[in-house]
Amino acid sequence: MTQATVKPLGERTRANWIRLRTMIVLRWVAIAGQLTAITVADRIFGLHLELGLCYLAIGVSVIGNLVAILVFPENKRLSEYENLLMVMFDLLQLGFLLFLTGGLHNPFSLLLLGPVTISATALSLRSTIVLCGTAMALATLLAFFHLPLLTEDGGMMRIPQVFVFGNWVALVIAILFSTSYSRRVTTEIHSMSDALTATQMALAREQKLTDLGGVVAAAAHELGTPLATIKLASVELLNDLRDQPDLAEDAALIRDQADRCRDILRDMGRAGKDDLHMRFAPLMAVLEEAAEPHRMRGKSIEFTFDSSDLSPLDQPEIARKPEVIHGLRNLIQNAVDFAKTTVWIDVTWTDTQISVRIVDDGSGFAPHLLGRIGDPFVRRRRNAQPQPERPGYEGMGLGLFIAKTLLERSGAELTFANGSEGTRADRQLGAVVEVVWPRQQLDSQNRDARQPLGRNEPINI
Repeated sequence: MTQATVKPLGERTRANWIRLRTMIVLRWVAIAGQLTAITVADRIFGLHLELGLCYLAIGVSVIGNLVAILVFPENKRLSEYENLLMVMFDLLQLGFLLFLTGGLHNPFSLLLLGPVTISATALSLRSTIVLCGTAMALATLLAFFHLPLLTEDGGMMRIPQVFVFGNWVALVIAILFSTSYSRRVTTEIHSMSDALTATQMALAREQKLTDLGGVVAAAAHELGTPLATIKLASVELLNDLRDQPDLAEDAALIRDQADRCRDILRDMGRAGKDDLHMRFAPLMAVLEEAAEPHRMRGKSIEFTFDSSDLSPLDQPEIARKPEVIHGLRNLIQNAVDFAKTTVWIDVTWTDTQISVRIVDDGSGFAPHLLGRIGDPFVRRRRNAQPQPERPGYEGMGLGLFIAKTLLERSGAELTFANGSEGTRADRQLGAVVEVVWPRQQLDSQNRDARQPLGRNEPINI
């Protein structure tokens, strides 16, 4: 299955996607801001600064950017380690400038949040921890060690120590909070992006399989005429060459191979036409198709009706949408994976809705995860315990996410719950998944019109 092989991209992989050009542009913005702040402080407010050292620190950043532009190609993407070094350089350069301009007495000390926020959104957890630790260490050192800010008349600009301590506490808290917040949001976005990509791949695969039937039918139909011509010519040659055994044997071989091709094309054409004519199918037939790949896995799959008033002959005829089949197949797969012996598929329909409930006799969903079922990359059932009966892949919740996304796309509402060891039909209920559609979403009889498929032309050879 597709969801068994798709895994979320690692943090280091994503960190390798950042372009050097992006980091260079961000550094130019920082350089422009630093030059503006120093110039305004010196020319307008008349503060006495160590301009030589300040311009030296800024000049190092300028030289670094120019070297990067001249040496590396414009489309270069940085590795995780290179990204860490660039952000670390920017953090240390900013810390040195703050040391020259009053430390935590300088209101621009809050800019220490910039590099760590970038790290939280772009780099791995280890790199983010290193940068957060460095930023907090710099904030602590700047609280005690810095060059004072001197006014034009020689006065010293200082704020009370209690405010310095408050600035330090605020910086540390802001570093931790902004980093955690940015990282959490970024992780959620990445997980959802990976999961949606996997969903699109699964749907595309199912759509290709559906379309393949039409292609096969068309190919079988188009090849029928030339193949019939070949057989007719070979039969005539065989009659004309009866007095030449060697040539007659070749003609007979051509005839036999034409018959073989006829049989192959007949089977292909039948399969393709079945697919074309089953664009709409009875509800139970679609459910049987979804369950078919999992019938030989050692678990019993039973279809039942919740009401004695219902008859299979009265069931609705629904569209065989790839997203419906694939979504139901994933739900059935999940039930079979965790069932002990049996999976029940209960089917109910009324004039207004169609309901499919998939129940297994396993241990059910973990109660603390019920609210998160359907989220991508969440382990589905049990808590980190070895499961010898578990299939050969590690569950990440991606299959349920794909099923939920595809079925909701078809208009369904999904409900996940746990059953109880009850008396109904002597079942031991585990996980329960209920899928409910408004009947008009699937039932072909409620459609304004059904597109004709055209005549079914037989293959005559």
